Amino acid sequence: MTKVEETRLAPRALPPRRRPRAVLAWTGAAALLAAAVAAAAVGFGGTTTGTALAGRTPPATAKVTRTTLTETKTVDGTLGYGAPVAVTAKSQGTITWLPAEGSTITRGHAVYSVDADRRPLLYGTMPLYRTLQDGVEGKDVELLERNLHRLGYTGFDVDDTFTWATGEAVEDWQDDLGLDVTGRVQPGDVVVADGRIRVADLKKALGDTATGQVLTATGTTRQVLVNLDVADEHLVRKGMKATVELPDGGTVNGKVAGVGKVATETTSGNESVTTVEVKVSVTGLKKAYDAAPVDVTIVSEQRENVLAVPVGALVALTEGGYGVQVVEGSATRYAAVETGLFADGRVEVEGVAEGVTVAVPK
Repeated sequence: MTKVEETRLAPRALPPRRRPRAVLAWTGAAALLAAAVAAAAVGFGGTTTGTALAGRTPPATAKVTRTTLTETKTVDGTLGYGAPVAVTAKSQGTITWLPAEGSTITRGHAVYSVDADRRPLLYGTMPLYRTLQDGVEGKDVELLERNLHRLGYTGFDVDDTFTWATGEAVEDWQDDLGLDVTGRVQPGDVVVADGRIRVADLKKALGDTATGQVLTATGTTRQVLVNLDVADEHLVRKGMKATVELPDGGTVNGKVAGVGKVATETTSGNESVTTVEVKVSVTGLKKAYDAAPVDVTIVSEQRENVLAVPVGALVALTEGGYGVQVVEGSATRYAAVETGLFADGRVEVEGVAEGVTVAVPK
């Protein structure tokens, strides 16, 4: 029987670990890899597989399995309705009606009243900046006509031209609202927002002069805002799935709705952090949290149908790269592997077959 020899080489030094940021919790990362392989290094003498080694079975083993690996990141967030925007009055008069804080206002309904005249909400992205009347053309005309059409008024074409037919529809609308029937719409006559609004905070009281900021409003959909370190911005993109953990321990599903383009620097003590705002939409939220701190776990990468082993099964090779110790009965050998995604304490590997037993040192 041929005598089996084992080659033992000095361990290869590993690069130093970098401390993770306190705000970000990683599942599967270089830190796990370093911890797993720092204690072992093996040389194959120029070959990619080692000779079988006689000896005892390792204290712990695991199978190479086919699975789905999911890399996640957990960050701090704030649940709310988004940043409030100001609603200002652009006409003289006295505030005679205000909505309740927390109430929702939809298209065509009053946002506030001046001298007993309602200021209705129209949907759009362009604020009115001039008087709309017969002969005027532009995108603001189209905005008005589109809203009138959605409110049930007809007899005109929805385009960018204010015609006599548009004027007649405006008169009908004004009459229904109990306003002076003029057939014209001035900037201060309406409030424009990109959809339904929720009243956040009243800035005026009944009897106040109708100039300046009247109230602040938000959207009506609850969302989570995350101030993400710019160093991690490239890891998050619109459409990524997320899980939001609420203060009571419950969770709801979410999705990254947007990643900000403007970076903001904040200073706490002697440390400065530059962040971008990430918006996460949520579904299935039953409790009426107006605002609450939450933890947001974002799925940044997912690999399906891959072979994986515990991270602790990896050993560093003196030739470079990593390998695993394959267990074959009472003997073992080393096999080089290519690593992929690290997640949930496991690592994607190529170079070994599904079902192979590998050693996992304790």
